[in-house]
Amino acid sequence: MRFFIELSYNGKAYHGWQIQPNAISVQEVLENALSTILKAKISTMGAGRTDTGVHASQMFAHFDFDTAIESKDLVYKLNSFLPKDIAVRSVFEVKPEIHARFYATSRTYHYKISTSKNVFDYDFAYQVQLPLDIDAMNAACNILFQYKDFQCFSKTNTDVKTYNCEIKEAHWTQNENQLQFTITADRFLRNMVRAIVGTMINIGLGKLKVDDLHHIITSKNRSEAGFSVPAHGLYLVKIVYPETIKMEKNTELLK
Repeated sequence: MRFFIELSYNGKAYHGWQIQPNAISVQEVLENALSTILKAKISTMGAGRTDTGVHASQMFAHFDFDTAIESKDLVYKLNSFLPKDIAVRSVFEVKPEIHARFYATSRTYHYKISTSKNVFDYDFAYQVQLPLDIDAMNAACNILFQYKDFQCFSKTNTDVKTYNCEIKEAHWTQNENQLQFTITADRFLRNMVRAIVGTMINIGLGKLKVDDLHHIITSKNRSEAGFSVPAHGLYLVKIVYPETIKMEKNTELLK
């Protein structure tokens, strides 16, 4: 039987989602908790990889188990067992062929910028106290919709077969002293959001013109794009799946 687990985590203490040989990861902590509670070796597959220090308010992973699971009981036990920076929101059965990564149709990230020194959010937002032209940054967002190949925003030496992504949403909003970038796409390249944000900041500071973004994207050259902003301001906030992944009795769970 295949199960989805929905969770959130504060990424500050972790070297990303994926298990690594010599560093603690969210996946390792979650698998240890599942294995202990279910008294079986449990392996998970996440919907994606978040880098060191990146947060997630919604992440999904799947795992297989031989017998039925009482969802509410498992959620309670996991949250009692897991550290305070990882929280499980739900566990539910899906069809056996469903894959948490490959069946996701879109993912949404937020990037948060604090425009004034704030002693309470320096671990959770990037501090930029110079004035930013939000109108120019939003104009640059509109250019993203004109392209599919975003190699210029990808980490070099990655093993992907294609750099094509379909960006469905991209915009900046401001709430008092905090800026938030929202971006939704069918998939993301490694470091893509952080590189886009760094480029947008350079546009907002006047170091680049809005139309320079056309040249940056068509160059397919990472060195043409802006700097990569720090990970602590980045949040994976939503992953969307087709309704058809769920067993009929679970149709209400992903609405």
